[in-house]
Amino acid sequence: MLAIARFAWLLLLLSGCATVIQDPDQSSTPSSATATNNQRTQAADAGSTPSKPRAKGKSSAPLPADGSLPTIEISAPHPAPKAIDLTSESEELFQRMRNGFSMPDINNDLVLYHQQWYMNRPDYLRRMVERSTLYMHFIVEELEKRGMPMELALLPMVESAYNPMAYSRAKASGLWQFIPSTGKRYKLDQSWWKDERRDIVASTTAALDYLQSIYEMHGDWHLALASYNWGEGAVGRAIEKNRMLGLPTDYLSLTMPEETKNYVPKLQALKNIFSSPLLVADLHLPKIPNRPYFGTVTRSGNIDVKLAARLAEMPVKDFVALNPSHNRPVIKSDTPLVIPADKMDTFVSNLEAQESSNKPLSSWQAYTVRPGDKLEKIAPRFGMTVANLKEANGIKGRIKVNPGLTLLVAGQNGGEPLSMDALPEQPRLPEASTAPVAATRTHIVRKGETLLSIARHYTINAAELKRINRLRSNNIAVGTRLALTPERTVVAKSGAKPGKEKGTNSPQASTRTPPKVTRYTVRRGDTLHSIAKHFKVSTDDLQRWNRVSARALKPGQTLTIQLARNP
Repeated sequence: MLAIARFAWLLLLLSGCATVIQDPDQSSTPSSATATNNQRTQAADAGSTPSKPRAKGKSSAPLPADGSLPTIEISAPHPAPKAIDLTSESEELFQRMRNGFSMPDINNDLVLYHQQWYMNRPDYLRRMVERSTLYMHFIVEELEKRGMPMELALLPMVESAYNPMAYSRAKASGLWQFIPSTGKRYKLDQSWWKDERRDIVASTTAALDYLQSIYEMHGDWHLALASYNWGEGAVGRAIEKNRMLGLPTDYLSLTMPEETKNYVPKLQALKNIFSSPLLVADLHLPKIPNRPYFGTVTRSGNIDVKLAARLAEMPVKDFVALNPSHNRPVIKSDTPLVIPADKMDTFVSNLEAQESSNKPLSSWQAYTVRPGDKLEKIAPRFGMTVANLKEANGIKGRIKVNPGLTLLVAGQNGGEPLSMDALPEQPRLPEASTAPVAATRTHIVRKGETLLSIARHYTINAAELKRINRLRSNNIAVGTRLALTPERTVVAKSGAKPGKEKGTNSPQASTRTPPKVTRYTVRRGDTLHSIAKHFKVSTDDLQRWNRVSARALKPGQTLTIQLARNP
């Protein structure tokens, strides 16, 4: 047994895996592993084969006389380096976003062009980031909950420059630029009271639902983004066309309009910039804290916008920036109020004090116009002036109010004088005209009106209105009479007679060739938006010409399209 123990002890020493613990009164010696390595090195230097190593120090001492085994200490292995925890909370929101970037990168000349464009405009980038500080944390949270790519938090920069009041020529509105029909499809209320396409919470939920659905349709985020911009039906047809030709069907291989071709490269360019902390610092972009900016409170009754801002102890303008969906100075009951997180306790406390004192939360109420009603009769009935009633309801000029129209009137305690300047642009009621619009189809320009506002009012494409009247610019003088129908083209300055064109001696108005009409058969996957995009017309015109809704669109259906109305 003693011989076996000695043999095992020698094996351990020779293998370099053990160190003999010395007595306290003996000097320390190198481990057997170190001694072995030194001997091997010396032998190699001398050009000879290393001799069998011998342990030094205590290792060469004889075994204890009592035959007991020596004490052996096994070396602990070096600890492995710790892995980086990507789930740990970051103090800065951009770093949290970088951890969640997961879309495949693309790299082409368009990406480089847009990246350089953004970097050459640091002030523009800074303004976008400053606006996004109110909303981006909420969007990042929602993306994380759904497991969606964090690049989508940058998409409102491409769509609206993070401006919730952005409004496009295609009538798209809000951070995510929903057109009316898509907004309705995703249950975004667009009513007299509010437009939820501008609502931060509701529009973000709808946008992520839409993006998720088109991603599941294509299985590719770049194609999903192209569909978001161009329409899923149009992208589907482009994919099928490439497939029939034996061509690749990825985003970069499709034939697309210029806007869609540049859409993903813009997002990629922004991703490249925000992926680099050094570049963000060099551009002096503001940092966004990784914490919620706002919370929501839902009231069971109406509340005035001005009062809500006062209860939160913040300017009306700042309150509206978080609650931009409201068309009226009153927030309807059961509508979530968005309040800054650091003012939530203040708002709740002041609200409770307001309610406990039995003070009303709104000084306004809705009134439905009855047969025979006129503004001059309605206003005194509620203790208001006609001017105050018009201001509250966005009415300009003298008009006849029709039965069934909803008006905002003073409540029992009387409506306080309003300043509408801090509120979003209100949906206007029809404006007065010197002649019945239905009879003459002309409009006289008034102070403050623009070509775009007139076109919106009469649901006419602005380019068509400009073409009908042969205008070379968008500038129009007050008093100009504009023709609203393509059958007659009349351009006259203030005081000129109707029916005489500028630059012609003919007393008769010139006639135009009727607009070119084409027919289109709806295919599977088509939407009103994708068809309108294809023919370069507005979705609203398409619906008006065919009296069709987005839900009623079916494959095989024939649509009439007036090409000349939207050149």
